[in-house]
Amino acid sequence: MAFEFRLPDIGEGVVEGEVVRWLVKVGDTVREDQPMVEVMTDKATVEIPSPKAGRVLSIDAPEGKMCAVGQVMLTIDAGNGASVPSPAQEERQFIAKLPPADPHRAEEPAMPAVKVLATPATRKLAREMGVDLSRVRGSGENGRITNEDVRGAAGGAAVARAPEPVRPVAAAAERLVAPIEPAPVHVISAGDERIPFRGLRKKIAENMARSKRTAAHFTYVDDCDVTELVALRARAKRRAEERGIKLSYLPFIIKAVVAGLKKYPIVNSTLDEEKGEIVLRKSYHIGVAAASEAGLIVPVVRDADQKSLFDIAKELQDLSEKAKSGKASREELTGSTFTISSLGTLGGVLATPIINYPEVAVLGVHKIRATPVVRDGQIVIREMQNFAISLDHRVVDGYEGALFLNHVLELLADPTLMFMELV
Repeated sequence: MAFEFRLPDIGEGVVEGEVVRWLVKVGDTVREDQPMVEVMTDKATVEIPSPKAGRVLSIDAPEGKMCAVGQVMLTIDAGNGASVPSPAQEERQFIAKLPPADPHRAEEPAMPAVKVLATPATRKLAREMGVDLSRVRGSGENGRITNEDVRGAAGGAAVARAPEPVRPVAAAAERLVAPIEPAPVHVISAGDERIPFRGLRKKIAENMARSKRTAAHFTYVDDCDVTELVALRARAKRRAEERGIKLSYLPFIIKAVVAGLKKYPIVNSTLDEEKGEIVLRKSYHIGVAAASEAGLIVPVVRDADQKSLFDIAKELQDLSEKAKSGKASREELTGSTFTISSLGTLGGVLATPIINYPEVAVLGVHKIRATPVVRDGQIVIREMQNFAISLDHRVVDGYEGALFLNHVLELLADPTLMFMELV
């Protein structure tokens, strides 16, 4: 018997997912609980196992396509091997069984090729309403004709007339005609390489574009003398190594950021446009943008205000390993209230980071450099670091953003002050 495998509910609030990669193909025999497909929701990719054993009859959701929860993704023969043909297969079998044409019979005029984009159901409706689809302008995606377009062309009501007789072969052939896609407009050459635009890369693009469309970005930049922080980290690093923890500068920055968010809560907010409200977040979930082979991901340190430096360092270490191996869960990659973007040793001098929607701010952290500076009238070498914060000007005024960053940098310049804050 044929079993239709549908996209299950794989997380709270998830209504669809993108098919990233099939791990099986038509004809394969699968066992129960065998991983079958990788599906991406938000920024997490999950493997979905097979609920039944059997043979794969068809794959109904190709790679790179969005699939709604409850939509059929794959059909499995979970019985004795007898397959149930799909409607398209039934039509092909029907055509194949038709007797050959009589050579002495007058040939019927050839039907014109279908040049319109419409589903079989829409074509049927058009025949019933006496609407010529070639004269209808489609309002759907890529000019596809919808049922509403057909009703509009018929004057908003069905035409009281019997549908014209349709030859079985012609009806089957019409339903088998693939929609004609518009010609590509991109100029290509023989040496170009094409990479599928899907999965994490596509999700990153969607999130970045949405952020730029919604938030009114502005960026404020300042530098910080982190000489004392470098010395403190060197001392603490040895103690961390005794506990098997790799201590970077990020835990210190996270603690300073949390202190800044508590002092300037508008930076730890989000804008609910539908209700016309600014929501001040009372949790401090800090996302840390990190590079992976698949693209940029944002592991989240939850409740950072309730954790010690070593706790944060250990959690960052675990999250980084999971993210790079693709094992991080959806919960570990979503839900941040503020994001830090750091390129580590490739930190550069200046950047304008893009806000991680729906947050209102993101902090860019740059490389620490030994730099000659003037102190008490003398030129000395100090460890300097640049910071760039992008804020949503709809919510955060420039003055407030500057005050927030200055407070963070104060704590990093004199890290002993950090332990006096309630963070």
